[in-house]
Amino acid sequence: MNHQILKAVIYDAHETIRSLEIVPRDYHFVENVNYILIGLRRAGKSTLLFKLIQEMVNNGINWDQIIYINFEDERLAEFTLADFNDIVATASEMTPRKPYYFLDEVQNITGWERFARRMADSNEHVYITGSNAVMLSHEMESRLGGRYMTMQVYPYNFNEYMDATGVQHDEPAYLTTRLNGRIRAAAESYLHDGGFPESLKFPVKRDYVENIYQKILYGDIVARNGIRNPESLRLLIKKIAETITSEISYGKLSGAVTAAGCKLSKSAASDYTRFAENAYLIFHIQNYVSKFAEKESTPKYYFSDNGLLNLFLINKDTSLLENMVGIHLYQKFGDRLFYFRSAKTGIDIDFYVPDIKTAIQVCYNLENPETQKRETGSLVKLAHTFADVETLQIVTLEEESRLHIEDTEIEVLPLYKFLGSHENLSL
Repeated sequence: MNHQILKAVIYDAHETIRSLEIVPRDYHFVENVNYILIGLRRAGKSTLLFKLIQEMVNNGINWDQIIYINFEDERLAEFTLADFNDIVATASEMTPRKPYYFLDEVQNITGWERFARRMADSNEHVYITGSNAVMLSHEMESRLGGRYMTMQVYPYNFNEYMDATGVQHDEPAYLTTRLNGRIRAAAESYLHDGGFPESLKFPVKRDYVENIYQKILYGDIVARNGIRNPESLRLLIKKIAETITSEISYGKLSGAVTAAGCKLSKSAASDYTRFAENAYLIFHIQNYVSKFAEKESTPKYYFSDNGLLNLFLINKDTSLLENMVGIHLYQKFGDRLFYFRSAKTGIDIDFYVPDIKTAIQVCYNLENPETQKRETGSLVKLAHTFADVETLQIVTLEEESRLHIEDTEIEVLPLYKFLGSHENLSL
């Protein structure tokens, strides 16, 4: 690889990083540890590295020691595994000091893990980002030999979103009428627009999110997996969006896509869904009380950002609300988050978190007595029949109260408090 091209890529990155004002986020790096940052496209992985670089330079590292390579740069379109040595050679030309390597979206280069392992074995400082969950596979872990710490990066959580939009959200703000109103308004925007950091720069956020979705769909899923019928994939993602809040099987997804005029086998539906999860577009949770085979075959799917889900919905705030709660819980508990549905007992709970013995229902509002009876009924029945639950909650858009039904207490929380308040630190 031409060293002058590599230097141009690196120096251009320096200019970009120097000029950025970056909102601090809830991620922290341990000094002298190599990292792989993975997560949804445009979730902020690169920006976290930019912030780390700014801190390094402020603490005395020279800019020439910063070897930042973005593998989505068109100047590196012909880059292959054999060219990685040229990065090391270029770094030695730029500085006599120890370099720090930042390899952005490295999954674009087949075999990258071999170079990453060799660099770690040579005690080099290396930071890597990628947008594919295959980078977390057991096979990849084996190839890397445990030399890297993995950090999963998500779009802004609600507190980060408020930081980025200048909304005060300390304890006095939650208790002050005017400031509390700003927090509620931020929650409403966050519910509909999602948390992509760069979306805040755009007056029409939907256009920005649509652009990200197209790149995920055609770049991270279709091109990467060699899908020859992208229309069937597009319909599959649309059907998943329309079934948020419900469990769904691959057979039903296959049937729904086929009924829409694009033939799709059950096996292909399974593969396409897995590809979408690998690109972090969606995630799934399983039924806590199902048998193993049922856990695998009938999960509930959620989108990794509400802005993405909202591309598919019209006046579906109920789905957005449940998806938002799902995102919040999944970011904290990952695959230790479940739903709880039992045909035998009639219990149907949106989210169950064994780690904190908490069951959570999501309901837009509880104004209708029948709705309240339905939502509270499963929680009360669960409390009476399942010893491993201690906390019962219902998340609504705006309502807040404590319900006492029989000998059971249920906390009703508005979304903004559930996502960010000091009263909800148990989550």
